[in-house]
Amino acid sequence: MPSPTSHSTPKVNPRHAKLTEGPILRSLIAMAVPLILANVLQAAYQLIDAFWVGRLGGDAVAAVSVSFPVMFLSISLGLGFAVAGSILIAQYFGAKDHGKVDHVAAQTILMIVIISIILGITGYILSPLFLHTLGVAPEVYDGALSFMRVSFIGLIFNFSFFMFQSILRGVGETTVPVYIVLGTVLLNFVLDPLFIYGWGPIPASGVSGAAIATVGTQSIAAIIGFVILFKGKYSVRLHLHDLRPDAAYIKRAFFLGFPASIEQSARALGLIVMTYLITSFGTVSMAAYGVGSNVLQVVMIPAMGLSMAIATLVGQNIGARNMERAARIARLGSVVGFIALEAFGIIIFFTAAPIVQFFVPSDPQVIDAGADFLRIMAFSWGFIGLQFCLTAVFRASGNMVMTMMLTILSQWVFQFPLAYILSKHTSMGIDGIWWSIPISNVVVGVIVVLLYMKGDWKKKRLIESPQEEKLAADVYQELMTDDPARS
Repeated sequence: MPSPTSHSTPKVNPRHAKLTEGPILRSLIAMAVPLILANVLQAAYQLIDAFWVGRLGGDAVAAVSVSFPVMFLSISLGLGFAVAGSILIAQYFGAKDHGKVDHVAAQTILMIVIISIILGITGYILSPLFLHTLGVAPEVYDGALSFMRVSFIGLIFNFSFFMFQSILRGVGETTVPVYIVLGTVLLNFVLDPLFIYGWGPIPASGVSGAAIATVGTQSIAAIIGFVILFKGKYSVRLHLHDLRPDAAYIKRAFFLGFPASIEQSARALGLIVMTYLITSFGTVSMAAYGVGSNVLQVVMIPAMGLSMAIATLVGQNIGARNMERAARIARLGSVVGFIALEAFGIIIFFTAAPIVQFFVPSDPQVIDAGADFLRIMAFSWGFIGLQFCLTAVFRASGNMVMTMMLTILSQWVFQFPLAYILSKHTSMGIDGIWWSIPISNVVVGVIVVLLYMKGDWKKKRLIESPQEEKLAADVYQELMTDDPARS
């Protein structure tokens, strides 16, 4: 892959450079807190759409809900490649090879844009097939189709802004995306009712109006992100010549990112399978699962933020050849993740019923079932924290296949078969599905710790330093010159 050095590189923020030195806990907190806030604000997009669409009635809510698994799967297929780019950026930034940082950022954006266009066009065309396959009711179909198609059109903006966040995260800048997301979320709250219900010259678009508003705000966020990257203010700068396709890099990023895409897709498909299994136990069980999943998603937000912070810090330190510091980050991060999520679990265990009652205040059956679900899985949340934090270490070192296999192992080897056997072939019923979750969490959490302790992740490094690459090029040139067969 060419290493562009002829152009000027952006000024490196001293705060970003210090991520490979100084107190680890302070660096973790400085990285994780903005990431957590950004994740919370991203979740607000869905909450705002649900708030305004809910005023249209149950059919409208169903139209949005049925589109979620399909869109989640589509996004998962593409974003694994963004993960590959962010890890390479972190390692090159840690190695202080800023020319490669710029080049990788540009090439990853190019690849993500191409993938998003392909997925968007394919999804737009196949939307009717998706909805027929899901068995959508006739009264929901039209709204779901319009919502899904608008969402597929906006996929390019969704992917572009996610890549912008990943690039800045790779160089240690996590606060700027928070401000952008905050502004677009507030704008989305204003635009949603305008496009859903209409106002003045703006026609009422119903359910699709929510998608139009969201796509509009995401396009603004993506444009702002591109402007920032081209200006090069935050330790990375896009150059037009770097946007010319680099086949060697694209091939490398594809094989690095493909396992991450499979990993994310496996999670998305797992959501569909679990939902299908739970629906066979009736509405009460499905409602209990819905409430419990919402609570778990809230708990996962800090875990995801911490995981992203660990991946960036470990990646930069691997790039800087500071493996001992990378290992200390991994150990401290995993301890913090375990303690934090286990503490959440203890709190949820003793407050399960009131929490469920907040969501469904007038249904005693759902309150009891939801509280049982939360209590059963609550004490295993610390092991989820371990998984998030240590798989982030594997991912930062480039072990994408390992993280993919761990996800497949967790969901498709342990959780789903166990859920089916315990619920369908024992007297446990729906509790069998609930128990499959903590059992899988604990088993896979232990496996992840053992793999980390084995230490193979320390032996993998995706990049070479500029000096190593120059030496390799010199040796290669010398061999080519001296070899008589080449004369």
